[in-house]
Amino acid sequence: MTGAELPDLGRARWFMALAIAALLAIDAPEAAEVAYYPVPAGSRPHDVAPAPDGTVWYTAQGKGELGRLDPKTGKIEIIPLGPGSAPHGVIVGPDGAAWVTDGGLNANVRVDPETREVRPFPLPPEFPNANLNTGTFDKKGVYWFTGQGGVYGRVDPATGKTDAWKAPKGYGPYGMTTTPSGDIWYASLAGDYIAHIDPVSGEATTVEPPREKAGTRRVWSDSRGILWVSLWHAGALGRYDPASKSWKTWPVNAVQAGCYAVYVDEKDKVWATDFMSNAIVRFDPATETFERFVSNKRAANVRQLLGRPGEVWGAESGTDRLVVIRD
Repeated sequence: MTGAELPDLGRARWFMALAIAALLAIDAPEAAEVAYYPVPAGSRPHDVAPAPDGTVWYTAQGKGELGRLDPKTGKIEIIPLGPGSAPHGVIVGPDGAAWVTDGGLNANVRVDPETREVRPFPLPPEFPNANLNTGTFDKKGVYWFTGQGGVYGRVDPATGKTDAWKAPKGYGPYGMTTTPSGDIWYASLAGDYIAHIDPVSGEATTVEPPREKAGTRRVWSDSRGILWVSLWHAGALGRYDPASKSWKTWPVNAVQAGCYAVYVDEKDKVWATDFMSNAIVRFDPATETFERFVSNKRAANVRQLLGRPGEVWGAESGTDRLVVIRD
């Protein structure tokens, strides 16, 4: 997706957001360090994935490339993904490779961390415009993915076989996560639900959001299997407990719109991005309080978060930078 995905927020809300951002532009907590790493102009970095060796992969959606940053030196390596590429998501698999959802190629792509070999896994022909979005691995090493065109599916890395299914309610599958017990869940933005996937049949069982038109965008599991969901149209952080089948929500801003990304760190602190205050926020479920890290450039538009112990990374698609918060 590009910046064109924002018009539903409305011009009036954006003017209001500028005022809110000014009010919330407080210094980040002293214990945290925020650092920025520029990437080539026009990259429009979308997703990031810290690698075990200390480097960071990112998708350069504007250029059809996969980038690899060395934070120690600031050096960036560029890996072209092929003609027509428009990569969206990237994660690091159990094989150590970077796995990319590429809407332009209509394929999931594996990039070898040593040889840089680019291997696409095209979708079946009956899914020609999947608009691939996010990937995750289950406990058996199978790769699962979503596509906003109304599809979700899996790739078996051992055989290369891709299976795909039409999503309930059509368009919208977006964020995706694996719980510690191995359950696979995804969030549908246009469909406005979260769903649990049966790993054998592929059937998706939907769960309605806490309010209509909440805009369930991304989803992440904590260490107990509790699901945290970014509610884009509600401007809120949602918590869903699959055991009790109950929701609870917290607003991230006063505009009631623009909560994009969500990620849960190793301490079960919940991170989200708030487009309306131009910030990354950290939520402590124990105290139900937020800390806010406002970007030092306007319209940062951080679309995804991912981390490793002590670090949370994001991609500022609006400024052609990667950002890290170290704690």
